[in-house]
Amino acid sequence: MKTAMKMESKSNKMMMGRNMMNMPAMNAGMSMNNTMDMMMIPRCMFKMEKCKDGMKISCMASDDMAASMMQNLCTMLNGGMVGFQMMMNGMTMMTCNMMMGMCKCEMTMDGMMITCISGDTQCCKMIQDCCNCMMTMMECGCMCCMTMNNTPVCCGTCC
Repeated sequence: MKTAMKMESKSNKMMMGRNMMNMPAMNAGMSMNNTMDMMMIPRCMFKMEKCKDGMKISCMASDDMAASMMQNLCTMLNGGMVGFQMMMNGMTMMTCNMMMGMCKCEMTMDGMMITCISGDTQCCKMIQDCCNCMMTMMECGCMCCMTMNNTPVCCGTCC
């Protein structure tokens, strides 16, 4: 959080005390707003498993603050599209949006559990195949970032 605040305040201080006469020339790609939009994302451990009609994802945080933040984000964004980005060295390797099923979020003591299910056999197979792929990628060293309504909720690796 301190790093994000420092970066944000640095860009705002750079603009303070300048009027339009002594502003540097602007290129077509530059904007007047130099603030950075940053958000701290709780770290968690993921456990993904196939179930009869889809998959279950458990997100477990190691400390109470991270678990609480994750649960609050889930409560606010519940009902929206759930997505997963698998990343390695900061680059997205795969994105899986669970739009083929219905996802429900339940709170647990140390985080939350999301269940993505579908009554359609083909959609259920897609959900389960995404589960297999994501589990394999995490076992090979990828990090998973879970989003709800395109807002990051938690990031982490497998248990």
